[in-house]
Amino acid sequence: MTGERGPSLPAMLEDLEELVRCESFSADLDAVARSAEVVAGLGTRLLGAAPERIVVRGVSHLRWSFGTPKVLLVGHHDTVWPMGSIRTRPWSVTDGRARGPGVLDMKAGLVQMFHALASLPSPEGVCVVVNGDEEVGSTTSRQLIEESAAGCAAAFVLEASADATGALKTARKGTSRYEIVVHGRAAHAGQEPENGVNATIEAAHQVLAVAGLGASFAAADDSPLGAATVTPTLLSAGSARNTVPALARLSVDVRVPSTAAQETADVLLRGLSPRTPGARLEVRGGRRRPPMGPESSVALFALASRIAAEQGSGPLGGASVGGASDANYTAALGCPTLDGLGGVGAGAHADSEYVEVARMVARTRLLAELVARTRS
Repeated sequence: MTGERGPSLPAMLEDLEELVRCESFSADLDAVARSAEVVAGLGTRLLGAAPERIVVRGVSHLRWSFGTPKVLLVGHHDTVWPMGSIRTRPWSVTDGRARGPGVLDMKAGLVQMFHALASLPSPEGVCVVVNGDEEVGSTTSRQLIEESAAGCAAAFVLEASADATGALKTARKGTSRYEIVVHGRAAHAGQEPENGVNATIEAAHQVLAVAGLGASFAAADDSPLGAATVTPTLLSAGSARNTVPALARLSVDVRVPSTAAQETADVLLRGLSPRTPGARLEVRGGRRRPPMGPESSVALFALASRIAAEQGSGPLGGASVGGASDANYTAALGCPTLDGLGGVGAGAHADSEYVEVARMVARTRLLAELVARTRS
């Protein structure tokens, strides 16, 4: 229940273990649903109220709302780790580090969030959203997050710190994702290759063209977030070894520091033209998360720095990062947003993922005071 005591590390580790052991791979909706129930139980116990359960296209999300919310806390309970990862990367706490699939990204953040609210006299004026699809773009939860942010004076996002020093995330690039589909014409590769239109060759031309777009952005790096990046990633082509490929697919990852750069990249990618006679291009996808500019976090980062100094937890660092999160959505609405308030550690999405256990209580106290000072 809220307000009974300050954050207790043993209790937090017990809760973290329960969340980590409940695997929640984004692509497994049954696993995400089970995880949502575990998170709902944790929040109900610590906040004294059950959440609203929201299922959108099979994806399970949770929301708690107390009074008229002025502060939004955002987290996610899905992870990038396939089911069964807990067997090869088991939960452990050794040498001051907690490990296990999703421990840093971002189950430690969820534990810290609930314990921070529980340490306050009341959660009045706070809305909590925990979604189940952040790792795959928050496509079913974006509307929920944006609705919840409306009218709030601050949004705090419980993603992991920017680095092992505990730096907060003060700005994030926006993201766009594209798939370039190359349409060619099949033919027998041995008897009449000249009658085909080779989609693999055309895809190779497009890989170089896309890489060239990225190079052109790099030449104009005048943003605190750095230049936009346009990166060809996944590539597939063909159907058989002895057939001229009739189809190829190229995925493109775009990261941008501004909406203007996002629009420019969209125009450039949609303007690509085929180089191989007879080939046709189809450009799918587009803009995903808008950029979170550094202006979104200036006041909140200054407040967090003052609180950290008052609490004796040392100076806070701030970092601009290329990865996107749900903070991009809240910031784009004009809601002041501060990210990276979750666990301190390193190795998110990697075998080396860990959380520094000794930092959990201090981060929880920092969040609690941030909420207390911004919800009034």
